[in-house]
Amino acid sequence: MSMSVPKHVAIILDGNGRWAKAKGLPRTAGHVQGARTVEDICEIAYNMGIQYLTVYAFSTENWSRPQDEVNTLMDLLRSYMKNCLKRAQKNNMCVRVIGDKTRLDADIQEKIANLEKATQNNTGLHFQIAINYGGRDELVRAVRGLAQRVAAGQLAPEDINEEQLTDALDTAGLPDPDLMIRTSGEQRISNYMLWQLAYTEFYFTEVPWPDFDKKELEKAVEAYQKRDRRYGLV
Repeated sequence: MSMSVPKHVAIILDGNGRWAKAKGLPRTAGHVQGARTVEDICEIAYNMGIQYLTVYAFSTENWSRPQDEVNTLMDLLRSYMKNCLKRAQKNNMCVRVIGDKTRLDADIQEKIANLEKATQNNTGLHFQIAINYGGRDELVRAVRGLAQRVAAGQLAPEDINEEQLTDALDTAGLPDPDLMIRTSGEQRISNYMLWQLAYTEFYFTEVPWPDFDKKELEKAVEAYQKRDRRYGLV
Protein backbone atom coordinates (compact mmCIF):
# COMPACT_ATOMS: atom_id res chain seq x y z
CA MET A 1 0.00 0.00 0.00
CA SER A 2 1.17 3.57 -0.62
CA MET A 3 1.88 6.19 2.02
CA SER A 4 -1.68 7.58 2.07
CA VAL A 5 -3.10 4.74 4.15
CA PRO A 6 -5.87 6.18 6.37
CA LYS A 7 -4.74 6.69 9.96
CA HIS A 8 -8.18 5.84 11.41
CA VAL A 9 -10.73 3.51 9.82
CA ALA A 10 -14.27 3.11 11.21
CA ILE A 11 -16.39 0.15 10.12
CA ILE A 12 -20.11 -0.63 10.35
CA LEU A 13 -20.16 -4.43 10.57
CA ASP A 14 -23.32 -5.19 8.61
CA GLY A 15 -24.70 -8.38 7.08
CA ASN A 16 -24.00 -11.12 9.64
CA GLY A 17 -27.63 -12.22 9.68
CA ARG A 18 -28.04 -12.07 5.90
CA TRP A 19 -24.81 -14.01 5.41
CA ALA A 20 -26.11 -16.77 7.69
CA LYS A 21 -29.56 -16.83 6.06
CA ALA A 22 -28.02 -17.17 2.58
CA LYS A 23 -26.17 -20.25 3.82
CA GLY A 24 -29.23 -21.74 5.55
CA LEU A 25 -27.68 -21.15 8.98
CA PRO A 26 -29.17 -19.48 12.09
CA ARG A 27 -28.45 -15.73 12.41
CA THR A 28 -26.25 -16.48 15.41
CA ALA A 29 -23.80 -18.37 13.14
CA GLY A 30 -23.32 -15.11 11.23
CA HIS A 31 -22.43 -13.27 14.43
CA VAL A 32 -19.91 -15.96 15.39
CA GLN A 33 -18.25 -15.73 11.96
CA GLY A 34 -18.43 -11.92 12.14
CA ALA A 35 -16.47 -11.95 15.42
CA ARG A 36 -13.75 -14.05 13.75
CA THR A 37 -13.60 -11.55 10.89
CA VAL A 38 -13.06 -8.71 13.41
CA GLU A 39 -10.02 -10.53 14.81
CA ASP A 40 -8.56 -11.09 11.33
CA ILE A 41 -9.16 -7.50 10.19
CA CYS A 42 -7.44 -6.08 13.30
CA GLU A 43 -4.24 -7.84 12.33
CA ILE A 44 -4.58 -7.07 8.61
CA ALA A 45 -5.32 -3.36 9.27
CA TYR A 46 -2.30 -2.94 11.52
CA ASN A 47 -0.01 -4.67 9.02
CA MET A 48 -1.28 -2.23 6.36
CA GLY A 49 -0.25 0.74 8.50
CA ILE A 50 -3.69 1.68 9.89
CA GLN A 51 -3.19 2.97 13.45
CA TYR A 52 -6.79 3.23 14.69
CA LEU A 53 -9.69 0.88 13.95
CA THR A 54 -13.20 1.42 15.34
CA VAL A 55 -15.98 -1.12 14.77
CA TYR A 56 -19.73 -0.77 15.36
CA ALA A 57 -20.54 -4.02 17.15
CA PHE A 58 -23.83 -3.35 19.01
CA SER A 59 -25.97 -0.23 18.66
CA THR A 60 -28.45 1.26 21.12
CA GLU A 61 -31.17 0.13 18.67
CA ASN A 62 -30.01 -3.53 18.73
CA TRP A 63 -31.80 -4.14 22.06
CA SER A 64 -35.05 -4.27 20.05
CA ARG A 65 -33.94 -7.47 18.27
CA PRO A 66 -35.44 -10.84 19.35
CA GLN A 67 -34.38 -11.64 22.93
CA ASP A 68 -32.62 -14.90 22.02
CA GLU A 69 -30.50 -13.05 19.46
CA VAL A 70 -29.61 -10.35 22.01
CA ASN A 71 -28.68 -13.06 24.53
CA THR A 72 -26.48 -14.80 21.96
CA LEU A 73 -24.77 -11.50 21.10
CA MET A 74 -24.08 -10.84 24.78
CA ASP A 75 -22.65 -14.36 25.27
CA LEU A 76 -20.54 -13.87 22.17
CA LEU A 77 -19.34 -10.58 23.62
CA ARG A 78 -18.28 -12.32 26.83
CA SER A 79 -16.17 -14.89 25.01
CA TYR A 80 -14.87 -12.24 22.62
CA MET A 81 -13.60 -10.13 25.53
CA LYS A 82 -11.64 -13.13 26.84
CA ASN A 83 -10.13 -13.88 23.40
CA CYS A 84 -9.50 -10.21 22.76
CA LEU A 85 -7.40 -9.90 25.91
CA LYS A 86 -5.14 -12.78 24.81
CA ARG A 87 -4.84 -11.39 21.29
CA ALA A 88 -4.25 -7.83 22.51
CA GLN A 89 -1.42 -8.95 24.76
CA LYS A 90 0.13 -11.00 21.96
CA ASN A 91 -0.21 -8.21 19.36
CA ASN A 92 0.46 -5.19 21.64
CA MET A 93 -3.08 -3.89 20.87
CA CYS A 94 -4.70 -1.08 22.89
CA VAL A 95 -8.44 -1.79 23.28
CA ARG A 96 -11.19 0.63 24.29
CA VAL A 97 -14.97 0.26 24.36
CA ILE A 98 -17.13 3.25 23.42
CA GLY A 99 -20.85 3.57 24.13
CA ASP A 100 -23.04 3.58 27.23
CA LYS A 101 -21.67 0.62 29.22
CA THR A 102 -24.13 1.09 32.11
CA ARG A 103 -26.85 -0.98 30.41
CA LEU A 104 -24.59 -4.01 29.99
CA ASP A 105 -24.57 -6.82 32.56
CA ALA A 106 -22.16 -6.29 35.48
CA ASP A 107 -19.89 -9.16 34.44
CA ILE A 108 -19.52 -7.71 30.92
CA GLN A 109 -18.75 -4.27 32.36
CA GLU A 110 -16.08 -5.87 34.53
CA LYS A 111 -14.55 -7.73 31.56
CA ILE A 112 -14.45 -4.47 29.58
CA ALA A 113 -12.78 -2.60 32.47
CA ASN A 114 -10.17 -5.37 32.84
CA LEU A 115 -9.48 -5.42 29.09
CA GLU A 116 -9.08 -1.64 28.89
CA LYS A 117 -6.83 -1.52 31.95
CA ALA A 118 -4.63 -4.42 30.81
CA THR A 119 -4.07 -2.95 27.33
CA GLN A 120 -4.04 0.81 27.98
CA ASN A 121 -0.26 1.17 27.60
CA ASN A 122 0.04 -1.04 24.50
CA THR A 123 1.48 0.78 21.50
CA GLY A 124 0.21 -1.30 18.56
CA LEU A 125 -3.20 -0.94 16.91
CA HIS A 126 -5.66 1.26 18.81
CA PHE A 127 -8.84 -0.79 18.57
CA GLN A 128 -12.20 0.71 19.62
CA ILE A 129 -15.36 -1.40 19.90
CA ALA A 130 -18.70 0.45 19.90
CA ILE A 131 -21.07 -1.45 22.21
CA ASN A 132 -24.53 -0.13 23.20
CA TYR A 133 -23.44 2.86 21.17
CA GLY A 134 -25.50 5.49 19.36
CA GLY A 135 -24.17 8.77 17.99
CA ARG A 136 -27.10 10.80 19.31
CA ASP A 137 -26.91 9.12 22.71
CA GLU A 138 -23.17 9.90 22.84
CA LEU A 139 -23.83 13.58 22.05
CA VAL A 140 -26.58 13.79 24.70
CA ARG A 141 -24.26 12.26 27.31
CA ALA A 142 -21.45 14.64 26.31
CA VAL A 143 -23.71 17.71 26.51
CA ARG A 144 -25.04 16.51 29.88
CA GLY A 145 -21.46 16.24 31.15
CA LEU A 146 -20.66 19.78 29.98
CA ALA A 147 -23.91 21.07 31.55
CA GLN A 148 -22.94 19.48 34.88
CA ARG A 149 -19.56 21.24 34.73
CA VAL A 150 -21.33 24.56 34.03
CA ALA A 151 -23.73 23.95 36.94
CA ALA A 152 -20.76 23.19 39.22
CA GLY A 153 -19.09 26.46 38.20
CA GLN A 154 -16.18 24.64 36.53
CA LEU A 155 -16.98 25.85 33.02
CA ALA A 156 -18.45 29.06 31.60
CA PRO A 157 -21.11 28.55 28.88
CA GLU A 158 -19.24 30.91 26.52
CA ASP A 159 -16.13 28.74 26.82
CA ILE A 160 -17.88 25.71 25.31
CA ASN A 161 -16.46 25.15 21.83
CA GLU A 162 -15.87 22.28 19.39
CA GLU A 163 -12.77 21.17 21.31
CA GLN A 164 -14.64 21.00 24.62
CA LEU A 165 -17.42 18.91 23.06
CA THR A 166 -14.92 16.63 21.29
CA ASP A 167 -13.18 16.00 24.62
CA ALA A 168 -16.51 15.13 26.25
CA LEU A 169 -17.27 12.35 23.73
CA ASP A 170 -16.51 8.64 24.18
CA THR A 171 -13.75 9.02 21.56
CA ALA A 172 -11.84 11.72 23.47
CA GLY A 173 -8.17 11.63 22.52
CA LEU A 174 -8.72 9.76 19.25
CA PRO A 175 -8.31 11.30 15.79
CA ASP A 176 -11.48 11.50 13.69
CA PRO A 177 -11.87 8.64 11.18
CA ASP A 178 -10.39 9.24 7.73
CA LEU A 179 -12.39 6.41 6.17
CA MET A 180 -15.73 4.82 7.13
CA ILE A 181 -16.58 1.45 5.60
CA ARG A 182 -20.04 -0.11 5.65
CA THR A 183 -20.49 -3.68 4.48
CA SER A 184 -23.49 -5.52 3.03
CA GLY A 185 -24.89 -2.89 0.69
CA GLU A 186 -26.65 -0.40 2.96
CA GLN A 187 -25.68 3.23 2.33
CA ARG A 188 -26.37 5.10 5.54
CA ILE A 189 -24.45 5.78 8.76
CA SER A 190 -27.12 4.47 11.16
CA ASN A 191 -26.40 6.81 14.07
CA TYR A 192 -22.66 6.01 14.03
CA MET A 193 -20.10 8.60 15.17
CA LEU A 194 -22.24 11.53 14.01
CA TRP A 195 -19.81 14.20 15.24
CA GLN A 196 -16.61 12.37 14.29
CA LEU A 197 -17.59 11.54 10.68
CA ALA A 198 -18.04 15.20 9.65
CA TYR A 199 -15.17 15.08 7.11
CA THR A 200 -14.74 11.32 6.71
CA GLU A 201 -14.65 9.58 3.33
CA PHE A 202 -17.35 6.88 3.00
CA TYR A 203 -16.95 3.53 1.27
CA PHE A 204 -19.84 1.10 0.78
CA THR A 205 -19.51 -2.51 -0.34
CA GLU A 206 -22.05 -5.23 -1.09
CA VAL A 207 -19.84 -7.82 0.65
CA PRO A 208 -21.39 -8.98 3.97
CA TRP A 209 -19.15 -8.55 7.02
CA PRO A 210 -18.33 -12.29 7.54
CA ASP A 211 -16.86 -12.37 3.99
CA PHE A 212 -14.87 -9.13 4.40
CA ASP A 213 -11.16 -9.93 4.09
CA LYS A 214 -7.73 -8.47 3.27
CA LYS A 215 -8.62 -8.03 -0.40
CA GLU A 216 -11.80 -6.11 0.49
CA LEU A 217 -9.99 -3.85 2.97
CA GLU A 218 -7.34 -3.14 0.34
CA LYS A 219 -10.09 -2.22 -2.15
CA ALA A 220 -11.59 0.23 0.35
CA VAL A 221 -8.21 1.82 1.07
CA GLU A 222 -7.41 2.08 -2.65
CA ALA A 223 -10.75 3.86 -3.21
CA TYR A 224 -9.85 6.22 -0.34
CA GLN A 225 -6.45 6.93 -1.89
CA LYS A 226 -8.12 8.07 -5.11
CA ARG A 227 -10.25 10.66 -3.30
CA ASP A 228 -9.16 14.29 -3.27
CA ARG A 229 -9.10 15.00 0.48
CA ARG A 230 -10.21 18.61 0.99
CA TYR A 231 -11.99 20.10 3.96
CA GLY A 232 -14.90 22.48 3.71
CA LEU A 233 -16.77 23.49 0.56
CA VAL A 234 -14.79 24.04 -2.63
